Amino acid sequence: MQENFLARWLNNELSQEELSKFKETNEYLTYKKIVDFSSKLEAPTYNTEEALDQSKINRNAKIIRLNPIRKKLQIAAVVLVLITGSYFFINSLDKNVITGYAENKTLTLPDSSIVTLNSVSEITFNKNNWDTNRNLTLEGEAFFKVAKGKKFTVNTSQGIATVLGTQFNVENRTGFFEVTCYEGSVSVYFNGETTILPAGNSFLAIDNEVIITDISGVNDTQTPSWLLNESSFKSIPLKYVLNEFERQFDTKIETKNINTSILFTGTISNKNKEIALKSICAPYQINYKIEKNKVLLYLENQTK
Repeated sequence: MQENFLARWLNNELSQEELSKFKETNEYLTYKKIVDFSSKLEAPTYNTEEALDQSKINRNAKIIRLNPIRKKLQIAAVVLVLITGSYFFINSLDKNVITGYAENKTLTLPDSSIVTLNSVSEITFNKNNWDTNRNLTLEGEAFFKVAKGKKFTVNTSQGIATVLGTQFNVENRTGFFEVTCYEGSVSVYFNGETTILPAGNSFLAIDNEVIITDISGVNDTQTPSWLLNESSFKSIPLKYVLNEFERQFDTKIETKNINTSILFTGTISNKNKEIALKSICAPYQINYKIEKNKVLLYLENQTK
C-alpha cells in the first residue's frame, strides 16, 4: 500500500482505479473493520435530573458537575481502548514469516501455493480467509509458485503484482522494485498505471524510473538466480549489488572514492564471499579488504 493511500481514502480522494486496488490489500480489510467498528460506538447518555429523582440524595445538596471537556476525554479514552483492542485482535489473525541475513525460507500457503523468501524479507497474510482472498504483503524479495485459482495478489510499499496462477519473483527494497515473470503473465500496478508482464520479462523501477527488460541471457532457468545460490544483475547500479551482497553474507560494506552509481552486469556467488567480491570488483579494478564482518572497497593507491 502506498503511504498516502490511507489518508486519501479517509478523505474520499482516491480515484476509482486506486480504490479498487486499495480494496484488494490486507491493509484495507484491517482499516475497514476498525472504521466500521468504531463508527458503531456511542458514548453513554446520562440524565442528571432522573438520577437525582431515583436517589435519596438531598436535592439541596451541592452538586459538582464534571467539566464537559473532561467527560469527553474520558469517553475518547474508552473509544481508543476499544479501537486499539479491535486492531490487535484483527491483526492477531495474520501470519508473518520472516528471514534474516544469509537466510532463505520456503513455506506452503493454504492453497498449496509455494513461497520462497530471500534474505532479509517478510510476508504477511491472513490464513483464515485465504480461500476467498489470496492476498499477502511482502517486504524484501520472494519467489512465488502460485496454484491455479482465484486472483493472487502481492502487495508491496511500492507496487502490486497480481496473477491467477503462475511463477514470478517480486523484489521490494528501498528505491528498488522489480517483478519478474517466469511463466504465464503478471499484472503489475505501479504509480497509478497497470502493466501486463509476459513470461520472460522483468518490470524494474529504480528510484521510480521504470524499465521493462528481457531476462534472457541473464538467467536462462525458470527460477530466479538467488534460488541457485547466485545473484544475477543486468545494468543495475553498483550500490544495489552491494546491498544484496550485505544481505547474503551478513557483512557490512564500506566504500572509499567508489562511484556506486556505475552499472553492473554479471553474476555473484551467494555462498563464497571471496568469489563474490572478485566478481564485483574485478570489472572496475576495485580493491577490497575483509575484516571480520566488514569489507572495505577502495581504488589502488587511495588507502593501505
